[in-house]
Amino acid sequence: MILLGLVVTAVVYLRGWFRLRADAMGRIPHWRAGCCLAGLASIGIASASPLARCDTESLTVHMIQHLLLQTIAPPLIFFGEPLRALGRGLPAPLGLSVKRSVRWPWLRRAGRALDRPAFCWLAATVTLMGWHVPAPFTLALQSHAWHAVEQSSFLATGLLFWWPVVRPWPMDSSGAGWSIVLYLFLATLPCDILSGFLVFSDRIAYPVYLSARPAAGVLGDQQCAGALMWTAVTVVYLVAGAIVCTRLLEPQRDLRRGEIV
Repeated sequence: MILLGLVVTAVVYLRGWFRLRADAMGRIPHWRAGCCLAGLASIGIASASPLARCDTESLTVHMIQHLLLQTIAPPLIFFGEPLRALGRGLPAPLGLSVKRSVRWPWLRRAGRALDRPAFCWLAATVTLMGWHVPAPFTLALQSHAWHAVEQSSFLATGLLFWWPVVRPWPMDSSGAGWSIVLYLFLATLPCDILSGFLVFSDRIAYPVYLSARPAAGVLGDQQCAGALMWTAVTVVYLVAGAIVCTRLLEPQRDLRRGEIV
């Protein structure tokens, strides 16, 4: 079911993308379309591939799923300007409804609420730390329903977290300031705490995995999962921070060139 939804979304997106190619001013570059499709593929790998069935045996696999859903897929999808492409790809009545809905006052107010970095940071942090508490973690691992809730919350809060960073259409991309760099830095701290605990702790955080492998294997897998999270999150946020800094410095560079001329 998840795979079908992703395929339908990809088809509608591509339909809209091809339609936008006829508009010289509104076309979406190829690399953006590729990012969106890669983001959808990341969700499919995390939720509807053989990898999705292996997290009951390995914390490392669970960490890969978490990283794909909350850290990798959301920014890739936003880079593809999905709302604009999906609005053109949907059947005419639905597409027109999407365009009109962007102008709804309550939807604009909701968009402004989502543009509050503190709220987005808190939602992602609570989700990350909450689901890695042993009791909720074990519940999600042993229940298909709660596992679906867990993965949905990772994806939803990942989209929330990256919204003020990428600022996709119809947001004003020039609104992000230097505070976003601090936002990304602060986001690494909860990940560092959790990763450090998993890497350096000599006790097994999730005994539920003892049913699948010996204690030594579980502890090694735990350390591998922590190291993976530590490295991946640091690299992704560092790259995002560098891109934000580059965008913020470009207007100043152009201004200095204008003064010299």
